[in-house]
Amino acid sequence: MTATNGTAGGEAAEARARHEVPRADTVAAVVRQWRAVHPELDTRPMEIIGRINRCAALLQQAEDAPLRRAGLSRPEFDLLGALRRTGHELTPGELARETFSSGAAVTKRLKQLTERGLVERRGDARDRRVAHVRLTAAGRDLVDGILPEQLAYETAVLSVLATEGQGELATLLAELLGRLEGRMGALRA
Repeated sequence: MTATNGTAGGEAAEARARHEVPRADTVAAVVRQWRAVHPELDTRPMEIIGRINRCAALLQQAEDAPLRRAGLSRPEFDLLGALRRTGHELTPGELARETFSSGAAVTKRLKQLTERGLVERRGDARDRRVAHVRLTAAGRDLVDGILPEQLAYETAVLSVLATEGQGELATLLAELLGRLEGRMGALRA
């Protein structure tokens, strides 16, 4: 037995070491149910993928408070952020790649953001089919004003995890994401 017995953190660590499902979340209940129906199946992938999906859904449902107060959705902020962090004009296609969005979604968001005076489009001198998008001064000021508040909000959301746990989670997610980004084409085939 470890010195952390009796604490929630100690119990969770021991459960992880034994590959047991902790009892603290909805995914744990789902996994226990599947194990009862199919005890021969390894449900560990479900414990990870299910939790990633559940966390993403909860974060999306909560909506980012600073963004909501500014009248922005997360996808709109991501588009404005891509323009701000790259520091130059981007085409709608480049914005789609930067924000992991479809071309149609980017077009719709650009229309809304243009109407709000946060971005502006200009045609390409050589190819009229190509548009270049940039932040207006109002768009730049909005992003720069919201970003510190948004980061503080995200810090508060993650504060339920110890700093070391946040670092470990970031490292593991980066490893998973890097491998998925490199292999998704092969997995879809």
